[in-house]
Amino acid sequence: MRNVIKHSKKGILMVTMFATLLSFANEISFFTVKNDAKRTLISLNVKEGNLLSIIDDNGVILYKELIQKTGVYTKGFDLTSLPNGEYIFELDKDLEINTIPFTVLSGNVVFNKEEEKLIYKPYIRIKDNLVYVTKLALNKEPLKVDIYFINSSNTELMHSEEIENTKNIQKIYKLTGSEKGNYRIVLQSEGRTFTKNI
Repeated sequence: MRNVIKHSKKGILMVTMFATLLSFANEISFFTVKNDAKRTLISLNVKEGNLLSIIDDNGVILYKELIQKTGVYTKGFDLTSLPNGEYIFELDKDLEINTIPFTVLSGNVVFNKEEEKLIYKPYIRIKDNLVYVTKLALNKEPLKVDIYFINSSNTELMHSEEIENTKNIQKIYKLTGSEKGNYRIVLQSEGRTFTKNI
């Protein structure tokens, strides 16, 4: 009887894990877009503190808004007046960044849902003199880690490494603590840089 319960618990756990993975794999788009003659209406599921931006293909931020209320965010934008080119809507959340690419050509706005991208941000947690770095990298994209020691007179690179070929990055770094000063952790992945000062 005890053996059956153990196997049942394992089976339930496995079913739950697969259901979670399938929900990520089959997740529908996190946004809806409605175009009319002059305005593009965009609806997003957001949380207070998320950052919504419109960015051109040179990386220039054309619009930025800090979300004030959790729920469904709906707003109309006149994107037809933008110069011809490639743009993205970017929604920066706690642990992920969603990008929605669109093109403006002669006043016509076309969204490319196939090129919508989800970037998982690295997470840094500090406990005592240990630094925990985690990142979900479903496409095994590399994560470059640089740890700097900063004191009043200079900045010194203490550790550098690139983590590759893994979907679930989990690393622990021990800070020496023997010297007085601060540390800066710089993480780079998918063309993005994330920095944390300690």
